[in-house]
Amino acid sequence: MIMSHAVLPRPGGAVFLTDGGLETSLIFHDGVDLPLFAAFPLLLNAYGRKQLTDYFAPFVEMALARHAGFIIDTPTWRANRDWGEKLGFDAPALAEINREAVGWAKSLRRELGDGNDKIVVNGVVGPRGDGYRPTALMDRDGAEHYHHAQIEAFHATGADMVSGMTMNYVEEACGVARAAAAFGLPCVISFTVETDGNLASGASLREAIETVDEDTEGTPIYYMINCAHPTHFATALGNGEGWMQRLGGVRANASAKSHAELDEATELDPGDPADLGRRYGEMRRQFGQISVLGGCCGTDRRHIAAICEACL
Repeated sequence: MIMSHAVLPRPGGAVFLTDGGLETSLIFHDGVDLPLFAAFPLLLNAYGRKQLTDYFAPFVEMALARHAGFIIDTPTWRANRDWGEKLGFDAPALAEINREAVGWAKSLRRELGDGNDKIVVNGVVGPRGDGYRPTALMDRDGAEHYHHAQIEAFHATGADMVSGMTMNYVEEACGVARAAAAFGLPCVISFTVETDGNLASGASLREAIETVDEDTEGTPIYYMINCAHPTHFATALGNGEGWMQRLGGVRANASAKSHAELDEATELDPGDPADLGRRYGEMRRQFGQISVLGGCCGTDRRHIAAICEACL
């Protein structure tokens, strides 16, 4: 593995931006067919890679214009064994596509970053089951074993860090963090919550973060919230509580609808980009340690631009 010289995001450190909702943008704005919400098959040909590059490039340029860092996510949220099998990818093919994803992200960094050490290549690990429901439940050892292969591919190709995204129960989050630690890769754990601010499993954000920290001896470099609207988790953020210092990033949905409502929707709800930006500004003023700012489902360049206006 080639050692990284990238500056990693940290709670309370320099601001890093991310993209918005990759899959929802490609499907609803660009008309791209993504079976099972999986973007990683786009890496199989030059046209698909260009679609990914064309999507990410404006976000990177936005960050550079604002003198912020940027996190390039690999499009691998669905590139694990269960989802891969449903899409016709066996274990060797998945390993290859995960390696290819890191290679693509590095090439984008070279193309747009001009040696900028605040552009980070992030290997994305998604949940084994549905991101909105805690299905295919595993214990911590089982989750570590399950996610080992994908993280091994990221390690082999020199990803700067790994993020377990849209985690909806604690045991799987622990497994992702353990697997990353086994390879010495910096890890971020991002939880998704329901409209009551708790994980779908019923655990509170505080319980989830404290449990993963206890189980892994605090190996995640920070925690995030993604795939939920700020109105869903505003009351769950503890003011002045110790665990909150571990919350370093937010990637919110554009829509204030519940996960169940979004699951049934046939049209994209873009919400109100200006309102979302204002809510991020309020979070930054109250919780200065939240320094990774981006979007999730339904968000696009308008939303990230509004977040920049409010926070940078």
